[in-house]
Amino acid sequence: MPETLIWIYAALVGAAIGSFLNVCVSRLPAGESVISPRSRCPSCEHPIAWYDNIPVVSYLLLRGRCRACETRISAQYPLVELAVAAIWLAMAVRFGASVEALRGATFLTLLLGIALTDARHMVIPDHFSLGGVLLGLVFAAPPGDFPLGRAITGAALGYGLLWLVAWGGEKVFRKPALGMGDVHMMAMVGAFVGTSGALLTVLLGSVLGLLVGVPISWW
Repeated sequence: MPETLIWIYAALVGAAIGSFLNVCVSRLPAGESVISPRSRCPSCEHPIAWYDNIPVVSYLLLRGRCRACETRISAQYPLVELAVAAIWLAMAVRFGASVEALRGATFLTLLLGIALTDARHMVIPDHFSLGGVLLGLVFAAPPGDFPLGRAITGAALGYGLLWLVAWGGEKVFRKPALGMGDVHMMAMVGAFVGTSGALLTVLLGSVLGLLVGVPISWW
């Protein structure tokens, strides 16, 4: 298959996954199913027809408004779809039609979902973090450049190190410094990037936390 077709297909798949990611970000923190009911307008709750649910395109054709009530639709929806499309396209360009491209695209998509839910709802759903651990192990299971043992030790190290950071932070600040969602997230990161990547991530995150958290706590 020509590379151009692979890139187009990757971008289209990414846009569709981005559309589903919007549903996950909206519903998972509220404990709602991401399968049913079908997509609906957040304002009037009118079900969205399939032709009004085409990633990016429908938003542009509807000029960012609900067809039923004409309430403005958040620009987050097409932006997330475009972002995930760009992620999947970039991985296809970098790695071609390969498992490594799928692994990288999945990892970055999960990180985006975590960032969005954490920013909007101050929560990291286990569906992203613990589900991501499982996916990371699945991708590492077949023989390849990233063995299963590396994924397992990376997940264990990421979990253990951030648990220690959370424990130490609670002792220093005398209040919870990190939630278990953050600990589970680092286990997911370790499952995808291994021990060295998990260690680097924790160290950089700890330094950033000290630079930002200590002045805030003193303030």
